[in-house]
Amino acid sequence: MNKKLDSKKLAKLPNTGDLLDRKYGKRGTATRTAFEEKAYAYYFSKILKDRRKELKITQQQLAERVGKERSYIAHIERGHTDMQL
Repeated sequence: MNKKLDSKKLAKLPNTGDLLDRKYGKRGTATRTAFEEKAYAYYFSKILKDRRKELKITQQQLAERVGKERSYIAHIERGHTDMQL
């Protein structure tokens, strides 16, 4: 079943930037900046956790390697804090 897409309807669809502008405000506004900071924290938390698991090390072992507390690593992995190593 191959249906052709209607290019006129597709052209009316909002892009990601438009959706973000509507929900969080334009770039540079306080609400958009807060959203972007949370998004980056989540993104980096997933990268850190996935890599730590690939290396098969615990949060405690990672914390010792970077000179931080295990609870700090846990907060980062949950996206609850800014990563500052």
